[in-house]
This record gives sequence, C-alpha cells and structure tokens, in this order.
Amino acid sequence: MRIIVIGTGIAGAAAAYQLARLGADVVVADAGLTGAATDAGAGIVSPWASRKLDDPAMELAARAAAFYRTLGEQLAADGRPGGSFEVVGGMVVSADEGELAATHDRITARAAEWPDAGSVDLLDPAQARGLFPPLAPGLGAVHLSGAGRVDGRRLRETLLRAAAGLGARAMAGRAELHLTGGRVAGARIAGELVWADRVVVAAGAWSPPLLAPLGARLPVEPQRGQICHFDVPGADTAAWPVVLPVSSHYLLAFPGSRVVAGATREDGSGFDHRVTAAGQHEVLEHALAVAPGLGGATLAETRVGFRPATPDGAPLLGPVAGHPEVIVLTGFGPSGLTLGPYAGRLAAALALDRPPPIDVSGLRPGRFSDR
Repeated sequence: MRIIVIGTGIAGAAAAYQLARLGADVVVADAGLTGAATDAGAGIVSPWASRKLDDPAMELAARAAAFYRTLGEQLAADGRPGGSFEVVGGMVVSADEGELAATHDRITARAAEWPDAGSVDLLDPAQARGLFPPLAPGLGAVHLSGAGRVDGRRLRETLLRAAAGLGARAMAGRAELHLTGGRVAGARIAGELVWADRVVVAAGAWSPPLLAPLGARLPVEPQRGQICHFDVPGADTAAWPVVLPVSSHYLLAFPGSRVVAGATREDGSGFDHRVTAAGQHEVLEHALAVAPGLGGATLAETRVGFRPATPDGAPLLGPVAGHPEVIVLTGFGPSGLTLGPYAGRLAAALALDRPPPIDVSGLRPGRFSDR
C-alpha cells in the first residue's frame, strides 16, 4: 500500500517512520515552509505537571509521553539511536507554599496512575536552585523525576532519516490532493502526480487549504510562538531540569550551555514570521522574573513558529468525512512535541486500516460540524 504523508513536522515525520516500519510504501512531501512549529519549538515532555488537562486529554498526553521510551527503542533497533529525548526531571516553581502543596498533591495523584512521571518531591528554594542555579532565590518547587526534554529539530531529522532507511521516498515541494472519480487518489507534489492509496495530511497550520477541495473546513489557525535561546557562558547545563512556572511560559536547558525560554501564544497572528518587540519583551520578562540569574546570558537567537491551534485545544486525528482515504494529523497547539510522535503512531494505524491502541473518535476532524 502506498501512502503519501504531506508535512514533515514532528507528527508527519513520526507517521512516515511508523508507516515505513509497518511495511508501507511511503512518500513524504516537504514544502519547506518558513515557521514550522517543530523547527521553533523546545520540547518539554511532562504532561503530568499540567494544570489544565482533563481526563481524556491527560490520558492521551500521558500515553504520548510514555511512548517516547518505545520510540527510542524502535529507532535504536533501526540503527538510528540518539533521537534526543532525555529524562532530566522537571520542577514546577512558585513562591506560594499553598500553591506548591496543591501542585504536589495533583502530580502525586497522577504519578500513581502514570508511573512514567517518576517520583514527586517538594523542594525548598535552596534545593531548587541547586538543580537550576539561575532561579530566583525565593522559589520553591515540586520536582518530578520523569519529566523529559527533546530537541524537536533533531528528532524530526532522525525520524525522517530512519524512514528513508526503511525505504520512504522524500519529495520537496508543495503538495495538492489529486481527486479522481470523487476519491483522493494521490497528490501532486511540485507538479508531479504521485498515485497513492491513502494520504496523511500533517501540514500543521497550513493543513486547511489542502483539504478545501474536499469541502472539509478544518478549524485550524496559526498561533505564533516566539522562543528565546540563551548561551550561558561557563555553565554546564546538560543536567538542568525543565522549569515550569505557574504560567504558560517555561525554561529548559540543553547541553552546550544553552537555555531556552518560551513562549508567546499569539492567536490571530496569521503567518507573520517576525520577532516582535512585544513578543521579545514578554518572553524576557517572564524568563528573568523566574530566573534572574540569566540576566548576564547572551541572547543567541529568537525562533518563531506557527502552532496549529484548534478551538477546543485538542488535536485533529482521523479520516475526513466522506473521504476515508485521507487521514488528518494536525491541531496540536503548544503540545506538538509531546503528542506528535504518538499521534504519528496512531495515524499510521488508521492509514493502514488497523485499530489504534486507544479510542481516537473524540479527535475526529469533523467534530466541530457535529455541534
């Protein structure tokens, strides 16, 4: 069976890899668009710390986080170790002892259900700064040992190389669905017609126009995210944990004296790929309030990406109504690097007419028109 995957963000790359592992004839189309969310994103894999996830969303995110261990084993077995995922632990930080106590209770309950969260401990400010030295002196923390980080760019490239090693064919250029007899029978990629039995549309925030010829209205809008990267001279940042303040902003470190701070969540931005004064100020203000020790760091770069955002914050995963040969895989918002690899696994199962390991009917692309 030939399957075209349109889009090479983390979800599309994961779907291509899983499909190739399952023996499909895979063609991967990459339009090379500026602002892909995976290229800009910094990957925190710690859904157990979330204050917002309800039970169905928590189950999906927890399964996705656990899947990173499986994915690492798969890549190693296929000769592609080093997918960049590492368990470094995470800290939810606050100066409010009551808030930390409530956070500790919430995460402890989740860790009992999802053991990959690891152990959960309360840290005083001195202990927290011992793990992440730039932190503000008054911040205590709830530490969970199972939190991880992932370099989205590196993992994407690893997945695509692994897929290619299993026979997947990469094609550069914009893709358009090809209909014949009322059915999608492939796609035109940079003008070349490629026939296929199935098409997976994983083009992130650019997915809606691809599906318009099918009469499918995909409620996905670009949400701009601006993310700052710092170089911290002389600091050994390799083992620093993920830092999650009580906001949508975060800090995480990578080897090589690099710390990443993010991120803005700018709805209504369109595809305006600029670093703005307001966005830069927002990220720096939040980062330095939590970690004033970064004040002397070098602002190395600011990355901009467009997250594919949906009205209810949940991804879109499943066949298009009336076109079971087209599988939609997008809408991950700020959770793409957590959910993407596992969602790619689920999409691969759907594309091959295999039952996915969990019920994904609640994520169907047409759920908004059902209301």
